[in-house]
Amino acid sequence: MPSDNALASTVLALLLLAVPATYAAAESAEDTIRATFAQWTKDFNDGNADAACRLFSPELRYDFRGYPERNYNDVCTLLHRSLADKSKRYAYALELREIFVSGDLAIARLAWTLNVTLPTGQVVTSVEPGMDVLRKSPDGQWKIIRYIAYEAPELRKDGGQ
Repeated sequence: MPSDNALASTVLALLLLAVPATYAAAESAEDTIRATFAQWTKDFNDGNADAACRLFSPELRYDFRGYPERNYNDVCTLLHRSLADKSKRYAYALELREIFVSGDLAIARLAWTLNVTLPTGQVVTSVEPGMDVLRKSPDGQWKIIRYIAYEAPELRKDGGQ
């Protein structure tokens, strides 16, 4: 029947048009999230705690290396205290391993490397792998609503695990 073929062709054409649009939206969200993390890294490394706190949603809950669960106020208080301490220098570097986007939610698998320069000049480095769950807020900004950070595996001296 010609009408069935026309309908099938129309549906197929619409599907083919929708797939690239969905893919483009996910790519755009991923790019925006990458830029958001880059801006956070800059803000943190510049000592701007107020700007660094903007990445986190007020509904934030996080688990960090077995410590008690914390929230938005906890993380921002810690950011302000740490970055105000001029006897130390804090600097983060980001390894963004993967980003999965589904609608207004995204999961970022990542590892942060924190270098703390002590008053003696000694640099203490820690690697903080984890996963961040982000939600797109009504204003279009991606905010972290949950994150989990865990211990990085220690490498043996021979390079194995």
